[in-house]
Amino acid sequence: MALVLTGGGARGAYQVGILRYVARRWPQLHFPIITGVSAGAINAAHLAQAHGTFPQAVEELAALWSELTPDRIFRVDVSGLLANMGRWGVQLAGGGVRESRVRGLVDTAPLWELLTEALAPVNGELTGIDYNLARGTLRAVALGTTSYSTGQSVIWAQGRNLQTWERPSRRAVETRLCVEHVMASSALPLFFPAVKIGDQWHGDGGIRLTAPLSPALHLGAHKILAVSSHYERTQGEADRPAVRGYPPPAQVLGVLLDAIFLDVVDQDVMRMERMNDLLRTLPEESRSGMRVVELMTFRPSRDLGMISREHEPRLPRAFRLLTRGLGTRETASPDLLSMMMFQEDYVRRLMEIGEQDAEARGDELAAFIEGDGS
Repeated sequence: MALVLTGGGARGAYQVGILRYVARRWPQLHFPIITGVSAGAINAAHLAQAHGTFPQAVEELAALWSELTPDRIFRVDVSGLLANMGRWGVQLAGGGVRESRVRGLVDTAPLWELLTEALAPVNGELTGIDYNLARGTLRAVALGTTSYSTGQSVIWAQGRNLQTWERPSRRAVETRLCVEHVMASSALPLFFPAVKIGDQWHGDGGIRLTAPLSPALHLGAHKILAVSSHYERTQGEADRPAVRGYPPPAQVLGVLLDAIFLDVVDQDVMRMERMNDLLRTLPEESRSGMRVVELMTFRPSRDLGMISREHEPRLPRAFRLLTRGLGTRETASPDLLSMMMFQEDYVRRLMEIGEQDAEARGDELAAFIEGDGS
């Protein structure tokens, strides 16, 4: 059984809520295969390297999210934000003068410190992964990044008896996972600076990963529990405009980030379900080595973008002015704001929604986890 955790910035807290319910109901459970991209990479790395039981690992992860404030993720002081914006302005006005090159809108040095404290690496490596591989609770873990240097989607995998794979524009690399891989996978494009791994610069793993379920399949999954942070709107909601008049940058960026990080999950789930339906019509000897893979997907029952509006007034003043300048107050569902809102009251709300959603589907979840797959 594999656990697949997708992206969405601060929306990754929703995944923790789902996991809290699962851990409470099935305390002896473990996921032999764990994959993650973007914010899901932070959650995946923590679960893969935690030394305790599954419930202990989840509660430690929940405590980490519950204590988040924006200043623990990036610098939110006025001088820091103005300096970065000023460097961008100089770069644009100066025709890309290298001396003024800016790497991201915000400085994520606080996130480096937070992950180093939470993941307790040894010489940068997440040694807890070796511990869990040795004791048999883990078979493989994989984190995805996007190489800005080559344009490829790269899956960094660590596990037992791995067989790497390569497809057009995406490939898998066997490695010993480090904090750098987690930071690179969660580096929101333009907002967070890229991270150098080897001789290439890497950013958010969701940018080019058109098949987010594929790493789990390559690693041998027969069951996949996937958690997306994408709210599935009704037809009426989808047809209702989120803005009046010309869309502000926040609306454009929100649609763009949804397309990059969230929509592809739904498309991949649809492809897998159709493939499963096709394979079930064929005798096993005619499946060319392909297998039916049980799949259960969680999505938020509420629009996490709309909820972020309720918590926006508590953001640090400088960052709040920046997001309002982008137009987050002009859209009914500021998805961009929800991805950047690493704030304790908001993430706790998302964890609560995750727990409630999992509990509401408790019987279905039990059939999935406890079933024999027949």
